[in-house]
Amino acid sequence: MRAINIGLTEEQRQGVMELLNRDLADSYILIVKTKKYHWDVVGPQFRSLHQIWEEQYEKLTLNIDALAERVRALGGYPVGTMEGFLKIATLKEYGEHIPLATEMVARLVEDHEQVIRNLRDHVDQCSEQFHDEGTSDFLTGLMEDHEEMAWMLRSFIEGQSLQPNGTQPAGETKAPIGV
Repeated sequence: MRAINIGLTEEQRQGVMELLNRDLADSYILIVKTKKYHWDVVGPQFRSLHQIWEEQYEKLTLNIDALAERVRALGGYPVGTMEGFLKIATLKEYGEHIPLATEMVARLVEDHEQVIRNLRDHVDQCSEQFHDEGTSDFLTGLMEDHEEMAWMLRSFIEGQSLQPNGTQPAGETKAPIGV
């Protein structure tokens, strides 16, 4: 195989590919959870959650493909088995219990926020430790996608705290507009 000469050492590329494979593993665990909830959600929120999760797993599918291709572009091979994903992912699987819709949303918010924290750390490592600004920029875009998905899901949960008559439950206050 011809040596790769893109301005990164073998060690730098290996370090970046390790980070990318971790992100790929977390993305795969997250898409499985999102699809499972897409299939299992019931109740008055069914239609809206079913649609938002379909949009999100379609976006995750694109991101997964981009992560794998980034690993290949750097000369490596992406992790591609569930065993491999589960071994290096920071996200964990849930048991077989099917939670209520709002709990499904809360769990996915937690997972997206974990992915965001990981990506933020990986952006810094790619830039500062491995001097790979291209991957740093790439991961920043993925982080922004997860921030938007988490925001959409958090907004759904926050809307659940309103009482039917529009009042807040005792002890809760509305945030001022513009804050």
